[in-house]
Amino acid sequence: MCKKIFIAATGQHVGKTTISLSLLHLAKKKYARVGFIKPIGPKVFVLDGVEMDMDAALIAAVYGLEADRKLMSPVVVGKGYTKKYLSGEIAPEAPLEAIKKACRELEAKNDFLIIEGSGHGGVGSVVGINNAQVARTLDAPVIMVAAGGIGCVIDSVQLNLSLFQQQGADVKLVLVNKLLSAKREETLGFLRTFFESRQQRVAGAFDYSRTLANPTLLDLSKLLKLPLQGDQDGKNRIINHIQLGAASSQRVIDTLQDSTLLITTSSRDELIVTASALYNIPAYRHKLAGMVIPGSAPVSAITQKILDDSNIPYLRTSQNTADAFLTLTEHVSKMTADDVEKISLIQSTAESVFDFEAIDAMSR
Repeated sequence: MCKKIFIAATGQHVGKTTISLSLLHLAKKKYARVGFIKPIGPKVFVLDGVEMDMDAALIAAVYGLEADRKLMSPVVVGKGYTKKYLSGEIAPEAPLEAIKKACRELEAKNDFLIIEGSGHGGVGSVVGINNAQVARTLDAPVIMVAAGGIGCVIDSVQLNLSLFQQQGADVKLVLVNKLLSAKREETLGFLRTFFESRQQRVAGAFDYSRTLANPTLLDLSKLLKLPLQGDQDGKNRIINHIQLGAASSQRVIDTLQDSTLLITTSSRDELIVTASALYNIPAYRHKLAGMVIPGSAPVSAITQKILDDSNIPYLRTSQNTADAFLTLTEHVSKMTADDVEKISLIQSTAESVFDFEAIDAMSR
């Protein structure tokens, strides 16, 4: 008989997929056959010709589950899906039936199945299959993931718990992500005091990590839909800071921090040349990860030659500088299968922060 667990969350960007990656890693150490399903797929991705959710595609690629990719995303809410459902083109029972069928097939071929929800508890209500309904229908105990803090965790969990309880879904554990390491035990102490009086178990998950939270050059290349020029070995380098090159060249260089992405307009030849030269000096290589060069004006021929010869990674965009800066600084990095460093960190950290035997004992 296949054991199941449902990974819910209080909202977007709280680290739910990080938890799924972790539990798959740990489950595979105990069980020969471990599967994954994301019943509601709001982020459309195409893997080997199959339309599926982006997070399901990530799990499939990392853990070699491509053969099950059609089952891993039974309902993909792509463009127009909601309107088709509401207008009656999709039968009211069709989404939930597709989920149940896919889950049955995966249960038949696995010993342990991780079911990952989408966003907060109510996501999917518009097509009759919110997370709480799915967890109850699939009879899977729920782990709810929340992001760090005290008040925000309590408020967001309580808001979501009401829906799961209304649907009769069994929330067994609250996992708190993105904890501040210096306040980890204090924060968990207050949270346990609150939730245990309400028969909810609380456990800490991942501390906040710049490595996990910040984007790579490849990630930003995909965001801007631009090719990464220069040193391709640096594509998976993690960007810790984004700096606008608005001051004098000397001031900009003096204020570079660890692994900085420098944004400088195409007309600032002296800064582009200076950064290009410094990229190949060891004392600056750790500070300067690459450049984004916005602007409609062409880079001068000699500056372009120096830029290319330096091999510094860079992205060239016709956006103006302000728009490029806002796009990059407001971006929330999402993990892909190319993020080898991040995935390796998640897997190694999971072994020290999770009691998988306890999680396994609550599954059914």
